[in-house]
Amino acid sequence: MVGGGSDGSLDLCARVCLIDEDENIVYHTYVKPQIPVTNYRYAMTGIRVEHLKEAMPLKQVRNKIQDFLCNGEPMWKIRMKEGKARILVGHGLDRDLECLGLEYPAHLIRYDIQTGIQDPNEDCLATMRLYKRMRSQAHPTEEGPPSSSETQHRNNFAAWKQKELEKMTPDALLEISRSDYYCWCLDSKQGMDY
Repeated sequence: MVGGGSDGSLDLCARVCLIDEDENIVYHTYVKPQIPVTNYRYAMTGIRVEHLKEAMPLKQVRNKIQDFLCNGEPMWKIRMKEGKARILVGHGLDRDLECLGLEYPAHLIRYDIQTGIQDPNEDCLATMRLYKRMRSQAHPTEEGPPSSSETQHRNNFAAWKQKELEKMTPDALLEISRSDYYCWCLDSKQGMDY
C-alpha cells in the first residue's frame, strides 16, 4: 500500500502478489492507484514513481485476481458454495481486499497474521509456509464447514423463542449454536485448491 490523500494516510493498493501452495508466483504486478499518490512509503514498500507510471489499472487487477481465485466462475456461485474456488491464505486480508475493492467469502480465507516485512512476495511465502505446516496438525474436529443454508440460518432464532433462550444455561446455548470458525485441518480432507 502507498498513501493517498492530503496527509498520505489513505491506503492505496500499489502492488499485488499471489503465489500457489508450492511457492510459485502466479500473479505479480504493480497497480495504478485511482487517485494521486501523496506518499510512496518507500521505506516500507520499496515503490517509486517509475514503478506506477505504466502500472495496470486497479479494476483490471481486481478482475484478474477474482478470476484466478474463483477459477473463472461467477462470485455468486462461490458465495453460495456451488462453485469451486481457491482458499486465500495471507495476513491482513480484510484491509487488502478492501483496498482492491474485492469481496471474498470468509469461509475461504485463512490466517490473519502480521510480519514486519511489507514485501508481498515475502508475506505470501511466510503465510503459505505457516498454513501448510499447521493444516497437517491432527486434532479432533466436529464436522466440516456449514452449508450455505446453515450459514444463513446459523444462530438466527425466532423472536418468540427469545424468552426460552434466556432461560437456558450457557452450556445448553453452546450446544445449539455454531461457531463461524473454519479449521485448516478440514482443508486437506476436502481436496481444496490454494
